[in-house]
Amino acid sequence: MSQLSNPSLLLMRNEEELHANKVLVINANRDGFLSQLKQLNPNGDVHAFSYNIADHQTAEQYSGVLSSVDHSLPEIDDLDLIIYFYPKSKPEAMMMLDNIRAIATSKTRLLVVGHNKGGVKSVEKQLKPHAKLFCKLDSAKHCVLYEFSELHLLTEFDIEHYKTEFKVTVGDLEFSAISVPGVFNHGKLDVGTKLLLENIEVPYKGSVLDFGCGAGLIATFMGSKQAALKLHCLDVNALALYATEQTLQLNGLSAELILSDGLNNVPGQYNLLISNPPFHTGIATDYGIADRFLSDSRQFLKSKGKVQIVANNFLKYPPILEQQFGTYTTLARNTKFTVYQAEKS
Repeated sequence: MSQLSNPSLLLMRNEEELHANKVLVINANRDGFLSQLKQLNPNGDVHAFSYNIADHQTAEQYSGVLSSVDHSLPEIDDLDLIIYFYPKSKPEAMMMLDNIRAIATSKTRLLVVGHNKGGVKSVEKQLKPHAKLFCKLDSAKHCVLYEFSELHLLTEFDIEHYKTEFKVTVGDLEFSAISVPGVFNHGKLDVGTKLLLENIEVPYKGSVLDFGCGAGLIATFMGSKQAALKLHCLDVNALALYATEQTLQLNGLSAELILSDGLNNVPGQYNLLISNPPFHTGIATDYGIADRFLSDSRQFLKSKGKVQIVANNFLKYPPILEQQFGTYTTLARNTKFTVYQAEKS
């Protein structure tokens, strides 16, 4: 069994707080905590939820744990306990805390755990006005555990209310986009993606996969330029796919949406793989997602298919591109980012 993370260790140190008939765990770390929680509650219902399909697939492997992945929490009757692993994004936390208050009952206890560095202390300010009882239960290993009870409940939760609409301008093209909290670069076009879109030739037809699609800005740009393209949008995060769908609809476009951890759930091959590949997971920096994407990309390309990515200059992608494709081209570079292209021969 993998070693428990510090937030999970802090929870297990307070195991007397973890007994419940029905418990929902949100954002559990992939460290075996869910399995240990189930052992503490052999006759109880243990549910897990994440926006992230990789978390969901890990949770599904534990015997007796019911897991779901979506852009909103499932309705579960009579929850005694909700355990929330606090995320790095404060706006995402605000939205989730509203969602929690819409599915909880007056008897539901809420435990919130997280790293100091990840901003968990913000939850005091965010939730104190919405709970009758509040206490800091424990702190250790740079993490804090809070308990809230007698929550002020909300009658419903609708993710529609959390949408942000914003304008995207690239060259001579302007379009509107929609994002929700928890999506990469929420509410604006990031500079890396802008550099990518300014320096590529959009193919006039064929199938395109926007990998790590975020709010769907790359796919919308390409579909707006060339109506004949078949668009596919992939992300590990259900919030991102929700935002992408909204952005595409707003611009009269459609795409096949793929919720996948890397290229695992991808059917078929493409004429173009395009990405501003993600390299942040939680508080630590993780380059594995982008490395795997580049290493696997060749098998998902048709003959003469291309991969186009933008990356921070410090990331060592040229050796991976050379290994996979033999050669690559640098389409653009500024002080921070480089746009690379490689073709399958």
